[in-house]
Amino acid sequence: MKKKLVLALSGVLIVAAAAGSWWWSGARTRNAAESGTPAAVNGTNAGKGATPGASAPALVTLAAAQRQDVPVTVQVNGSVVSLNSVDLRPQVTNTVREVHVKEGQFVKEGQLLFTLDDRPDQANLAKARAQQQRDEATLADLQRQYKRSQELVAQNFIAKSAVDATLSQLEAQRAAVAADRAAVQSAQVALGYATLRAPIAGRIGAVNIYPGTLVQPSLSLVTITQLDPIAVSFPVPEGKLQDLLAAARSHTSVEALVAGRKAPMKGALNFVDNTVDPLIGTVRAKAVFDNADQGLWPGQFVETRVTVRTIAGATVVPAAAIMMLADGSSVYVVDANKTAVRRKVETLHTFGTQVAVRGVEPGEQVVIEGKQNVRSGGKVRLDATSSPQKPGGAPEATPGSAASVAPSNASLVAERERT
Repeated sequence: MKKKLVLALSGVLIVAAAAGSWWWSGARTRNAAESGTPAAVNGTNAGKGATPGASAPALVTLAAAQRQDVPVTVQVNGSVVSLNSVDLRPQVTNTVREVHVKEGQFVKEGQLLFTLDDRPDQANLAKARAQQQRDEATLADLQRQYKRSQELVAQNFIAKSAVDATLSQLEAQRAAVAADRAAVQSAQVALGYATLRAPIAGRIGAVNIYPGTLVQPSLSLVTITQLDPIAVSFPVPEGKLQDLLAAARSHTSVEALVAGRKAPMKGALNFVDNTVDPLIGTVRAKAVFDNADQGLWPGQFVETRVTVRTIAGATVVPAAAIMMLADGSSVYVVDANKTAVRRKVETLHTFGTQVAVRGVEPGEQVVIEGKQNVRSGGKVRLDATSSPQKPGGAPEATPGSAASVAPSNASLVAERERT
């Protein structure tokens, strides 16, 4: 009897517990619907999965746009070339009698370099002069004969034909004397080939000629290269051609950066080639440099830098602020309310880590770091080193901090009290 009573009471308690559980679940569901919080699942607080509020401000680093004059500079590699270089060769086949210079020596214009054996040329000159003297004596005799024949024909002692014959001989002898004079000049020129002098001032190269060497016109004796002044030849992209031509008209300064020298060497742009290379799209330019200390050497590669024009009063921003997008270049500009707006800009010139742009005013703040987290029209916040402070001195609440989490915890407590 007692066992039956216990079993009955147990059944009643189970039914009451089930009814209480059903009523509790229904009350939680109604309260969640009224407060906008999802109902609990399996006794777990589903409020943790509540929809968050607005997106958090992006952490960024800003820089102010600056106004300055920006020089447009073309910096390319060039090569040093001599303004004058002479390959000295003999004009006649002869034997070297004396070498007056040493290899690597600096020479002046007109300085004696080599002397050839001139004895045959001296003999030829003497022979030509003797022939000239003989013909000049014959010419003088014919002139006297012609004068006497004119006197005799005037007295009718000789026929006029005799005078004409004498005149013909006289004219022929004058031509012979003129030929003799030309032969003397030719012998003098040949004799001049026996001495070789420097046609320009410069530095001579290797000398492989010694006394007694037989030389001929096909053999190069030495090369003389002018070193001061000297030139640097360099290619310029054809996109800068018009600026380069304007710079050449004003003899713009060109800098040459030479390895081992602290300061660049400065010269003047004086030549732009008349043709653009169609294969590589460049035009060849040349600048002249004073080279008294031989800082530049022919054939040497140097880095050249020429300022073709200057952008006056340009707005300059860091290159890190530029975003290359499908619709062009853009930057994020941040106003006083820490709101970022994407703005299209036009890049005018890039130099180093800076860019001259059009579309941003000097003094405006642009984003240089953290652009990937910024959305146009969204809020931003500075990094920890420059985070703005509230009027009371407390820092702005950041996502994940205690200040930002507290409201959600308070709503959960209120909800539990209502249920």
